[in-house]
Amino acid sequence: MNLVTISDDYLVVEPKGLDKFWALTRQLRIPLAHVRGATADPGAVHDYKGLRNPGLGIPGVKWTGTFTRDGERHFWNVTGSALTIVVQLADEDFDRLYLSVREPGATVDAINAAIAAA
Repeated sequence: MNLVTISDDYLVVEPKGLDKFWALTRQLRIPLAHVRGATADPGAVHDYKGLRNPGLGIPGVKWTGTFTRDGERHFWNVTGSALTIVVQLADEDFDRLYLSVREPGATVDAINAAIAAA
């Protein structure tokens, strides 16, 4: 699970619990100017993820870490599937973030409202 917040014109993603260990990161800070949009996508977990490097992949349970597919780098920290959001980025180390959050609809709305206001 992740805590996603907007702070000082940044999108801040904090993996919680053991996810910090598996994802090999404590926090991602992305300028809102580099965030293109967010959507709720519970079916994303069933898509091909690409090559994992580094990270953890347990099909149907947990995907976390960096995955490379079709020349793009994606950050995954997803447990299950129902609470998955996808954040599109530009000019960042990752092209997309796939995240589990407690309230996908509210999180997506907050991200999209923040980038519209920025």
